[in-house]
Amino acid sequence: MDLIRCCEKCYHSLENPCSYYVLCLHGIKSSCHENESCRSKIKEVIKYYKKEGLEKPAIYVGMGTCGLGAGAGATYEKIKNYVNQKGIEADIIPVGCIGLCAEEPIVDIKLPGRTRVSFKRITEDKVSDLLDRFLNGEIPYDLVIGQFEEDNVLPFEELSFINEHPFFKDQTRWVLENCGIINPDSIEEYISRGGYLALNKVLLQMTKEEVCDVIEKSGLRGRGGGGFPTGKKWKMALSEVSDQKYIICNADEGDPGAFMDRAVIEGDPHKLLEGLLIGAYAIGASKAYIYIRAEYPLAIERLEKAIKEAKRYGFIGTNVLDSSFSIDVIIKKGAGAFVCGEETALIHSIEGKRGMPRPRPPYPVKSGLFGKPTVINNVETLANIPEIIKKGVEKFKSLGTERSKGTKVFALSGKIKRTGLVEVEMGTTIRDIVFNIGGGIPGGKKFKAVQIGGPSGGCIPEQHLDVQIDYESLLSIGAMMGSGGLVVMDEDNCMVDVAKFFMDFIQRESCGKCIPCREGTKRMLDILNSISRSRKNESKIEALERFKGIMYLTRLAEVIKDTSLCGLGKSAPNPVLSTLRWFRDEYEVHVYERKCPAGVCTELMSYTIDTELCRGCTLCAKHCPVNAIVGKPGTPHYIIEDKCIACGSCYDICKFKAVVRR
Repeated sequence: MDLIRCCEKCYHSLENPCSYYVLCLHGIKSSCHENESCRSKIKEVIKYYKKEGLEKPAIYVGMGTCGLGAGAGATYEKIKNYVNQKGIEADIIPVGCIGLCAEEPIVDIKLPGRTRVSFKRITEDKVSDLLDRFLNGEIPYDLVIGQFEEDNVLPFEELSFINEHPFFKDQTRWVLENCGIINPDSIEEYISRGGYLALNKVLLQMTKEEVCDVIEKSGLRGRGGGGFPTGKKWKMALSEVSDQKYIICNADEGDPGAFMDRAVIEGDPHKLLEGLLIGAYAIGASKAYIYIRAEYPLAIERLEKAIKEAKRYGFIGTNVLDSSFSIDVIIKKGAGAFVCGEETALIHSIEGKRGMPRPRPPYPVKSGLFGKPTVINNVETLANIPEIIKKGVEKFKSLGTERSKGTKVFALSGKIKRTGLVEVEMGTTIRDIVFNIGGGIPGGKKFKAVQIGGPSGGCIPEQHLDVQIDYESLLSIGAMMGSGGLVVMDEDNCMVDVAKFFMDFIQRESCGKCIPCREGTKRMLDILNSISRSRKNESKIEALERFKGIMYLTRLAEVIKDTSLCGLGKSAPNPVLSTLRWFRDEYEVHVYERKCPAGVCTELMSYTIDTELCRGCTLCAKHCPVNAIVGKPGTPHYIIEDKCIACGSCYDICKFKAVVRR
C-alpha cells in the first residue's frame, strides 16, 4: 500500500504535493479535503502501517548492526524459509535495535487480535521451535522479554509488559521511541506514527523566528558534548545575512564504546531527517549535509533510502509542501578521523580539505562551510526537534533538571550484564543506569568506575555513583556528558591501563596541527608507559626520567588543556586527570611498588610455581618462549626470575593452577 497514491484529491502530483498532504495522511480534516470516502481510505492505510486489525501474523526481526552481529541475518532468512515451507501468510519486517543489545537477536511476533510479544536470543537454530510453539498457541516463557502495550487488542494475561522489564522500566524513550518498533526503510510506518507532522506544522503555521523561539524556550542543549543551547545557536545563524546558509548533522561518532548515533539512524532515520529539515527551515538554510562515518554502512544505506523516500513524498526538494522552503540533503562520508568530530575540522573535511581544526572566532554560525553561516548539530540533538514541535515545549521541559532539560541517550557497554542503548531523563543517577537498567556487574565482581564521554570524558568512581546526569553535575567531578558513551569497569580493570588506552587513542588521532596536543599527548603516553614498565627493562637514566615524568604529569596535562587549539585537545588529558584524582593509590602502587593490583600490566607481573600443586607435566616449560622454566618430567618445575618476561603463557596453560601470578 502506498500513502502517496491513496487519495488523488489530496495529492496533486508526485512533484507538487498540496499544503495539507501530511495532515490528510494523519486523517486530520483540512479545508482542501472534504471527501469522507477519501478520509476513510487514508485512515485505512494508516491503520495498515500501524499494524492495527491484522489479518495475518507480523514477525519483526531486530536488524541493527548489533543484531546482525549476533546472527539476526541468518535468523531472518530462516524465518522466511519457515513460512514459505509451511505455507503461512505472514509479514516479515526488519526493524532496528530496540536497545537491549545483550539479548540479540530479538524477534517480535504479533498475531491477529493479540499484542506484540518480544523474544530474546532467537538464533537460527531456535526459529523453528519458537514459531512452531507460538503460532500454535504455546508460549515459550524462557525466551520472552515481554509484550507491548496496545489498544483494542487482547493481551496475554500471563505475560508481563515490556516496559516492566528491568532494562526498560526506568527509561524515558523520547528519541528512541520508534527504534526497534518500526521498519526503518518504511516512510509510511514513520508517517503512521506521527512522522513529518512537525515539519508540516512548522512550514505552514510558524515563522523561522517562532521555530527558533520554541527550541530556545524548550531548553534543548546540544547533545554532542558541549551542551550549547540549540535555540540560541539557531537564532545566531538566522540573524546572519547571507545568500547561502548550511546546516550540518554531525554523525561522525568516533568515541570508543559509543554507538548512539549509529543505532538511532539505523532504527529511525526519518526522525533525524525531519529534525534536520526543521532546523534548515529555522535558520534559512537551503542545503543540508549529513557527515557520517564510512564505517557505518548500514546506517548510510538506511539514510540513503530515507532521503530517497522523503524526496518521493515531497518532503525534500523545491517548495516543500507548497511552501517557499526548498532544501537539498547530501550525505558526506567521513574517513574515520576522530578529530573530524570537532566542528571546524568537520567543515574542512566536507570542503575537501584535510580535517584540521581552525581557531575560533569566527564561529561557524558566522563563517562556516565555504565561508557561509553554518549550524552544526549532532544526531541526538536533531532527533529531539520533531518531538518538541509535536508534543510541545512544556512536555519537554517537564523532563530533566533545572538547567539540563529532556532526556539523554547512552551506549552502555563494558563490564555490565545488560549492554545496550539506554535513554533516561536528565537527572537520573549513574547508579540507576548501571545497577537498575544495566543489571550491575556480572560474575559477582565489584564495581570500580564508569568512563563517561569517551576519550574526552572522565572516570567516575564508586563514591560518586549517585551523581546526577546533567551537564553541570558531571563537570563538578571532573567528567563531562560527551556524546554519550558509558563504559563500565570492574575490579579487574587497571585504571593506569585505562588512562593509557585512551591516551594512546587520542595521541594517534591527534591531527598534529598544534604542538601542545601533538607533542604533549605523546609525552603523557610515554610517562604512562614508563609507569607500567618493569625495572629489568630500564636503565638507571630511564629510571630517573621515569620519576621526573611522573612528577610533571599533572602539570603537563594542565598545559595541554590551557594551550591546545581545539576542544578535543583541551579535553585530551581528562582520562589521566580523572584517574589520577580518584585512583591515585593505584598509580602509587605502580610507581613505588612496581605492581599492578588488577593484574593487567604484564611487565609488572611476577610468576612462581607452587611446588605442591605442580605435577611436572612440562606443559609450561614447552610453552615458555624464553626457556625460563626448568624441571624434570614428573617433578615440580621452577621459574628463573631473571629470564622470565612475564608473558603469562605458563599461567594460561597450567591445568593444575600451580602457576601463581603476583
